[in-house]
Amino acid sequence: MENHVRSKRSAGLAVLAAGLLSLSLAAYAGLKAGSKAPDFSAQASLGGKVFSFSLAEALKQGPVVLYFYPAAFTSGCTVEAHEFAEATDKFKALGATVIGVSHDDIETLNKFSVSECRSKFAVAADPDLSIAKSYDATAWFMPGHSDRTSFVIAPDGTVLYSYSALSPDAHVKNTMDALQRWKATQKQ
Repeated sequence: MENHVRSKRSAGLAVLAAGLLSLSLAAYAGLKAGSKAPDFSAQASLGGKVFSFSLAEALKQGPVVLYFYPAAFTSGCTVEAHEFAEATDKFKALGATVIGVSHDDIETLNKFSVSECRSKFAVAADPDLSIAKSYDATAWFMPGHSDRTSFVIAPDGTVLYSYSALSPDAHVKNTMDALQRWKATQKQ
């Protein structure tokens, strides 16, 4: 009986610790709103075609939704890519460009951009994590990978919104909501 009680107590403590960890990870985000977004250029792929993505150039067209993800073709990253692909037309209607960034090489991203991003938005290679580091979006729990962190960047280069959570579930909704709030404040 005593072992059963001890086992239940240990299981309860493990659930509590996991819950607190997930809450603290969801609250953590790289650069905060109001920060200046670091400029970057990187090799990217859209529909399996390689090009040079420049944040500065993209911002001339409107806001940018920049999201970091740990690795192409993993379950959470695939779900997130599908959700961003489904929402890309809505982001475009708000004048925004979507770009995903991971440590993957460009050959992997060529395949990922077609199959999982459905040729709807670009994904950029950050093999040395220099971009992720500049956004404070590296995964402390998984060295060599970026964290799952999303940003909305205004055309002036200011971070409007940032969000980090291991679960891909709220990234599209949260960035869309932040973009819509910003858009509502802009003169037509």
